[in-house]
Amino acid sequence: MRRSVHVGFTGTRRGLTPHQLYELQHLLLNLRVCGARYFHHGDCVGADAEAHDVAKGLGYLVVLHPPDDDSRRAFKAGDELRAPAPYLTRNREIVAQCDVLLAAPATRAERRRSGTWSTVRYAERVGRRTVKLWPAP
Repeated sequence: MRRSVHVGFTGTRRGLTPHQLYELQHLLLNLRVCGARYFHHGDCVGADAEAHDVAKGLGYLVVLHPPDDDSRRAFKAGDELRAPAPYLTRNREIVAQCDVLLAAPATRAERRRSGTWSTVRYAERVGRRTVKLWPAP
């Protein structure tokens, strides 16, 4: 029996641009058709919350990895809830749990003090397949 594919997500708290939203919908639909079943995200306002709604709409089982700081938490209703953890810890847990990481950064230029970019760098360092959804074409 084949193991279900787990998709991870990281994105800016500014939210998704229309282009990123389109790309996310397209990718998640294609991954779902190819057997992806689980969608992991950090349960924060902005891109996480928007991606959550897309994934739920496509029939994914959503796994929440909330931060231990509620100030930016979206409090979405998921199918599974992990224990709250510091941002860096929960971001690494999302990477550890996924087969592919979808990333929606605010800019094309990598930033040092960005949770999204930090997660992307970590995922690439540990050999996780990473797909970047750019803010504009």
